[in-house]
Amino acid sequence: MTGQTATDASGPASGPADLDLRLAGLAVAAWLAALAALHLTAAAAGVLAAVAAGFALLAGAHLLGVLGRPAAPARRYGWIAVAVLLGLVCGAAATAARLAVRDAAPIRELVDARAVVSAELVVRNDPRPIRGAAGRPATLLVRADLVRFTPRNGRPVAAPARVLVLATDPAWRGLLPGQRLTAEGRLAAPRGGDLTAAVLTATGPPVPQGPPPWLQRAAGALRAGLQRACEPLPDEQGGLLPGLVVGDTSRLAPAVEEDFRVTGMTHLNAVSGSNVAIIVGAVLLLARWARTGPGVAVVLCGLALIGFVVLVRPEASVLRAATMGAIGLAALAAGRPRAALPALCAAVTVLVLVDPQLARDVGFALSVLATAGLLLLAPGWRDALRRRGVPPGLAEALAVPAAAQVACGPVIAGISGTVSLVAVPANLLVVPAIAPATVLGVTAAVVSPVWPAGAEFAAWLASWPAWWLVIVARYGAALPAGTLPWPSGVTGALLLAGVTVALLLAARRQVLRRLVAVSAAAALLGTLPVRLLASGWPPPAWVVVACAVGQGDALVLPVGAGQAVVVDAGPDPAVVDGCLRRLGVREIPLLVVSHFHADHVAGIAGVFRGRRVAEVLTPQWPEPTYGSFQVGLAARAGSAGVVTPPVGWRWRAGDVELVVVGPPYPLRGTRSDPNNNSLVLAASVAGVRILLSGDAETEEQRAMLEHAPPDAFRADVLKVAHHGSAYQDPEFVAAVHPAVALVSVGVDNGYGHPNPGMLARLSGAGARVLRTDTGGDLAVVRDGRGLAVVARGVGPER
Repeated sequence: MTGQTATDASGPASGPADLDLRLAGLAVAAWLAALAALHLTAAAAGVLAAVAAGFALLAGAHLLGVLGRPAAPARRYGWIAVAVLLGLVCGAAATAARLAVRDAAPIRELVDARAVVSAELVVRNDPRPIRGAAGRPATLLVRADLVRFTPRNGRPVAAPARVLVLATDPAWRGLLPGQRLTAEGRLAAPRGGDLTAAVLTATGPPVPQGPPPWLQRAAGALRAGLQRACEPLPDEQGGLLPGLVVGDTSRLAPAVEEDFRVTGMTHLNAVSGSNVAIIVGAVLLLARWARTGPGVAVVLCGLALIGFVVLVRPEASVLRAATMGAIGLAALAAGRPRAALPALCAAVTVLVLVDPQLARDVGFALSVLATAGLLLLAPGWRDALRRRGVPPGLAEALAVPAAAQVACGPVIAGISGTVSLVAVPANLLVVPAIAPATVLGVTAAVVSPVWPAGAEFAAWLASWPAWWLVIVARYGAALPAGTLPWPSGVTGALLLAGVTVALLLAARRQVLRRLVAVSAAAALLGTLPVRLLASGWPPPAWVVVACAVGQGDALVLPVGAGQAVVVDAGPDPAVVDGCLRRLGVREIPLLVVSHFHADHVAGIAGVFRGRRVAEVLTPQWPEPTYGSFQVGLAARAGSAGVVTPPVGWRWRAGDVELVVVGPPYPLRGTRSDPNNNSLVLAASVAGVRILLSGDAETEEQRAMLEHAPPDAFRADVLKVAHHGSAYQDPEFVAAVHPAVALVSVGVDNGYGHPNPGMLARLSGAGARVLRTDTGGDLAVVRDGRGLAVVARGVGPER
């Protein structure tokens, strides 16, 4: 027994030489051709397919001896070239056919005219809420297939095209895939680069045309049952479990989502091959335990595969995994060994040809790359570790997440503009929890219609491995220097891919491997202390930071080491939490809420997350009601006191002193009563005067001038009211006369903020004006010569 183990451990490592790569060129070429063709017209894509077909015919004729017999090495590589050319032909031709439907003249004419139409549609996926401007109704994004458009006083136009519906009516939320409906709205042009023919902005609720398919109704009932079973659980586990099991992230806490992104664990919320493997593997184990034959086991696994895909919805990564699984089951039924890499390549080729839009789907790319990493890299790394004495189970546990992370790293870096240093250890730590959480979660969903109590018990059991995932993500995200900045976009992805390939090739030679290891260790030892001790943010002697939270407000005043006053919480918990983390804020003696609009309070959970908040200052005006309720709920959950101060109320801690200077009295009947009853604070930080004006508009500004002399509002730094809107009193701005004006505003917001005239007035009065949409986080610092401003730079807001 010992001899056999030693032989396995020291045997030749499986690597690329042992893998069947014959379909790889076909799959990659079809994928790239479809991706390129999506950005072309149907005619241009057809030309690409024709040119590739001509080259394929010439190469094939040459290899078959029609144009002369090539040498043996040329024949070997020639067939690879033919496969690549065939992939280009198939990918470009399939995409050209879809583009011809997308760009059909009757649809294009209606879109160009922005026609108002009645549309008959079939829903493709679950409606998904998208983040919009604060204070506006939530917008739902619904992907659908077109049956026909009927314009007013026009003839119906029918085509099998794709439509993107933007809706605000709550009746759209409960739709299921396969549902046929009628909706009215105005057409607009899509952004391009995919197969969407038109964007329909719905003006009302949908009118169902019959019920959804029974299979989707059953799946919807199971998904709803899983959500009900998770309701008694803590928010973090209860929101994570449906995402982990069926990809439903509707209740996922933004802070948990951010932690998963930072630690490279986002793929766990996108159902993919690992979930399929877990479910099919569990069914296979049960079949073997019941001593069924291979044929029965294959049938049971096939039914489980179909049911799971319907349950989680046919998303890109799920389709890839299911197709690969189906190919594997077919190989098992035929009595042949499973060739995993050809199965993956066949799955990619089939899916891209059936739906060319998958070629641009990030989730699809990550899923395929992760699987390829497991097939190409993990076996060799596992065997190398075993040859060095690492136990077999630990060797595989180390090799699998490392291979997946290396394969997906370039795409993740291109999207996020960062490289995670904690992704591999974090994914390694959560491996033991994924399978039990998935199996127990699916069990809860399946039994929920007939045994709700049993479903809740299964969900409770699943919450424990889910808790472990949350803990690993939380502490991994909190580690200093856990991520390093990297160029974003295609450039960053290609750069990291080149570096990765170079390192993998270098690691195959012992001398180069040692050189790489020494260089990497030197780089870490040289850069990490600098990053830890002198990261450059926050800058020394800062007195106020305006966080880049999008279209909203969140400002921070330093009180002491790890302590700060926070004024407003922005619209997104994860974003404001990220800003406070970068500033090292661990304790908040005072949280000020200027008013209850969502762009100032919706992120309040991110302020409380992992921090002790002693007191919350709120305005007397209690509207909007939901914002007031949200603040009260967060304060109670965090055991923070709530104070509603009058004008003249003072607070002091460390070098920070605050005085409430507005509103002088409740204002009613104004353009916006919540804005015009914003708390306005005069702050002093280390002798620097700062005016924090919330969203106070013209009416409140005039009321303050009438109630107090202009000198009371003089400040060195002005947080410009209401994101730099036009509703400002010139006399009030002149009374403040700031040296620095900070504008908290979101990129491409729909309000036209900031107003150019307002910015010109501030600049003309001598103020240096800075905006979070162009500068990112903004810090005002006090140096020996006066005030300076340091911009952290625009990057991913999270």
